[in-house]
Amino acid sequence: MQDHLIPSSPSTPTRIRRRRTQEVIFPELSKVDEQNKYRSMWIRTYSSLWMLISIIIILYLGHLYICAMVVVIQIIMTFELFNLLRRPDEDRCLPGFRLLNWYFFFTGMLFVYGRILSQQLVNTVTSDEFSYKLVGKVIKYQMVFCYFLYISGLVWFILTLKKRTYKYQFGQYAWTHMILFVVFTQSSFTVANIFEGIFWFLLPASLIAMNDVAAYFFGFFFGKTPLIKLSPKKTWEGFIGASIATIITAFLFANVLGHFQWLTCPRKDLSTGWLQCDPGPLFKPEYYSITGWPQWFPLKEISILPVQWHALCLGLFASIIAPFGGFFASGFKRAFKIKDFGYYIPGHGGFTDRMDCQMVMAIFVYIYYQSFVPQDYSVEMILDQIVRNLSFEDQKALYYRLGQMFRQRQLENY
Repeated sequence: MQDHLIPSSPSTPTRIRRRRTQEVIFPELSKVDEQNKYRSMWIRTYSSLWMLISIIIILYLGHLYICAMVVVIQIIMTFELFNLLRRPDEDRCLPGFRLLNWYFFFTGMLFVYGRILSQQLVNTVTSDEFSYKLVGKVIKYQMVFCYFLYISGLVWFILTLKKRTYKYQFGQYAWTHMILFVVFTQSSFTVANIFEGIFWFLLPASLIAMNDVAAYFFGFFFGKTPLIKLSPKKTWEGFIGASIATIITAFLFANVLGHFQWLTCPRKDLSTGWLQCDPGPLFKPEYYSITGWPQWFPLKEISILPVQWHALCLGLFASIIAPFGGFFASGFKRAFKIKDFGYYIPGHGGFTDRMDCQMVMAIFVYIYYQSFVPQDYSVEMILDQIVRNLSFEDQKALYYRLGQMFRQRQLENY
């Protein structure tokens, strides 16, 4: 009986020893996790601050410098995405193949930005007849030139095909074109928004940044309920808190930005310097009287810019729909088993990690502006359309026809 009970006696102290070990180890692990959590937060905050300072300086310089910043970010994003599927062993067997990817990239850049900036380029050289004719010819045949550049790249690609690497080469060809579609679509709409006025670039970009920061801090301090499996750190508390903060910020921040002409004036050429213009009806305040307040309350009316109502729509999109661009990027990274697209921004990852929501937002802002924002068809806008779409001879013919019509009306009035 006693011999039979002997083996069971050591089991009790063994269990006690394990419990004591767990009690000692887990508090240390929790402290380490807590320290890493706050360390990550501070690194992310410092990175956000220097990015904010850099962007403010570039905004101060004006439209062309902002567009240059967009182009630089676009090149870095393309570099990050190119490296995602790169296989160094196979690249060594294909000399010049990586250069072909960048050839397609710069061909696409020449086509996209040539189409977007054609009007501004024409307006820049209208004072010189020779330059105007030269630029007119370049713009007229720009599509043909880009097409033959692309066909030359296609021939180059076919000539570089090698046995045993067909699948890799065609995969890279398709991957390159997908990158060009994603990156150039976003950047082209962004540049178009910038030339309509820095306001239409700065406000949407700020709302995305505000939503991201608010979601991080609301989730950091209050997050308990997971939002989506693709992003385990995203919580419903962070999502809802960030949505409310973003919509409020959109309404208030639009009022602040709308009072600066150099932010609201559109850029019609490629010159630098600050702009001055007559603010359109969107940026002229409307006053609403306040009724029902006590007599001692000093505020009797409030002023609201009409653009603030449009800002509410942008804030609603930035807080509810645009985050799904980030969720898409999270799923994309999980598919390739990577944490970040790059490591250029401490605490944030790469530039592609920061631009995922901006891509969705830029396209929406362009479509919203063209569809719902009333356009002020002034004499300057009509002249811009004439300069952009008519040749020099047609413009002279239009000038003479308008003169004849004006003289005829003068005679009729007499």
